Amino acid sequence: MEKKNVRNNKKVRRSKRVSSKISRNRGRAQLLVYRSNKHVYGQILDIDTGKTLLGVSSEKVEGDKDKKGKIDISFKTGELLAQKAKEQKLSEVVFNRRMFKYHGRVKAFADGARKGGLKF
Repeated sequence: MEKKNVRNNKKVRRSKRVSSKISRNRGRAQLLVYRSNKHVYGQILDIDTGKTLLGVSSEKVEGDKDKKGKIDISFKTGELLAQKAKEQKLSEVVFNRRMFKYHGRVKAFADGARKGGLKF
């Protein structure tokens, strides 16, 4: 039971640290990432109005036949989100990873979004 409390406290501390950095950039849109066991989801939110501008899920993305795996699909999901953001003329966002470490699928998603043209 003690291990679970320590892990949850780490997540809470990480989430507060990330949200304090995001609150400094109130004028820009926010790129929010959520990672589940199977999929990665990304949304671009307008912070001022609280509305979702666009969203993408890895459920719709198919990986290459050469490179299979969740990391490759996360990278492609990030690229797809950046492509949709360009269509709506969004170029600069604030990256919000919430309680997730910047590692693995979250990092691949961010790299894909950067490669697609988003700046954060």
